Amino acid sequence: MHVVIAGAHGKIGLRLVALLAGRGDVVTGVVRNPDHRGDVEQAGGTVAVLDLESATAEELAVHLTDADAVVFTAGAGPGSGVARKDTVDRAAAELLAEAARLAEVRRYLLVSSTGVDEPLDPGRDEVWAAYVKAKKAAEEALRATDLDWTILRPGRLTDDPGTGRVLLAPPPVERADVTRDDTAAVL
Repeated sequence: MHVVIAGAHGKIGLRLVALLAGRGDVVTGVVRNPDHRGDVEQAGGTVAVLDLESATAEELAVHLTDADAVVFTAGAGPGSGVARKDTVDRAAAELLAEAARLAEVRRYLLVSSTGVDEPLDPGRDEVWAAYVKAKKAAEEALRATDLDWTILRPGRLTDDPGTGRVLLAPPPVERADVTRDDTAAVL
């Protein structure tokens, strides 16, 4: 298979590049920072340097040519503010869906988050609220497409070694920690 991963330099993305390349798949990793090229290549992927916050769907679609699937593992990350939660966690996920449509790639996997269907905890800060809102909006936009999509809502992510055990079930699922290794393996 040829899989394109948006956010390939992230903590889930790099693991997924290595897993897919290790089983013989062709992997294209989309990264914003050209300095990340070496890490993605070392993991077994090729690199497309493109800023998902400023690129057009047409520019991104060029990198999806002949892909069998796209995976959205990108995220604004810790330390980002409210605005970037929207431009990355929502808008970039929607951009990938539009680019997939243009490139005629049917399969789309989205990494979201548990808790997006629950009322926001008033004790959480505005950045967390923006993150949850952005993830929920990305899910809704993806569901509105005619793509063959899968939405994965992992629990609190850890860097512990993978266990090889996960619970896959429709919501609601009791919140629990999950390793990034196991999340990549599920994808």
